[in-house]
Amino acid sequence: MTAIAPFLAWLALALFDATQTVVSMHAMGMQHDWWTLFFVIVASWGAWAAATPIALALLRRFPLPSRAAGNWAVHACACLAIGAAWTCWAATLEHAFNPFAYPKGSDPFLPLWKSKFIGNLVGDVILYGAIAALSVTFATRKRLSQQRELLAQAQLAALRLQLEPHFIFNALNAVSGLIREKKDSEAIATIAALGDLLRRVTDRSERQLVPLASEVDFQRKYLEVQQVRFGERLRWQLDIPAEIAAAQVPDLVLQPLVENAIKHGIAKRAKGGTLRVTAAREGEMLLLSVANEGPPLAAQLREGVGLSNTRQRLQALYGERQSLVLHDMEHGVQATLTLPYREH
Repeated sequence: MTAIAPFLAWLALALFDATQTVVSMHAMGMQHDWWTLFFVIVASWGAWAAATPIALALLRRFPLPSRAAGNWAVHACACLAIGAAWTCWAATLEHAFNPFAYPKGSDPFLPLWKSKFIGNLVGDVILYGAIAALSVTFATRKRLSQQRELLAQAQLAALRLQLEPHFIFNALNAVSGLIREKKDSEAIATIAALGDLLRRVTDRSERQLVPLASEVDFQRKYLEVQQVRFGERLRWQLDIPAEIAAAQVPDLVLQPLVENAIKHGIAKRAKGGTLRVTAAREGEMLLLSVANEGPPLAAQLREGVGLSNTRQRLQALYGERQSLVLHDMEHGVQATLTLPYREH
């Protein structure tokens, strides 16, 4: 809850109350100093606006609902105190400006305050209860937001640790083969690419989002290393328009999709196949797809940890404004990821 939100809420309530009172009294044919009355009513609500930070502080210190009777007692006393202050302030304004044009001295302050205090007791309880309810609502939303953020961070950490061990072993074996074949420059390039990959997945920063260009660059290095293993069996294309390269995407979001495309698609075919990673913007949404040639979905095992983890992470980051869909194509499988388009 922002600091200005309670003030704006009380201002809106004050303007509504003042307008309703003035219009209804004027419609009944009463004759008063309408502008003074409007000002007095609006200004009187300032007591609640000033007391709201105190009430919120008490609600943080003595949360509701609670089984502790002491918490309820604290808030009951606070409600009465704020109600007394409110009616005292309202009576002071009314006594000073006399918007109803009463004869001077006909409405002493203490009886005026007493009548207002007793008459507004129920209203005080309702208003204080509204503050408590909103406080609980905002606190719950904040806690859920923090939990979603922690979940997304945990899933990102798991994803970083999930980089397939077999991939690393196979890459090292491929490097050994290059060295034996005296292809030193290729071996060095592969080691450098593998080092970049490992540096990225062991990054300890808590960033959740990265530019699409950075994510695609990681996948390029990953595919270059895989190329050493599969040779001509692996063909790949990255089709990322320059105008959406700055779009923010979850870090390593493409990794399980690309990894699955190779493991369940390209690797299953003796002649290999082509893997395509594409991106496009459709209105306020960003579409990412990974397509591969290989067996249909029906021939594959159940959805693995990587995809399940990705779905949960996307849900934590974007709620219902995302989707991850896998479907068969004529000669393979395509995974399509849809998320809100953001650049900052």
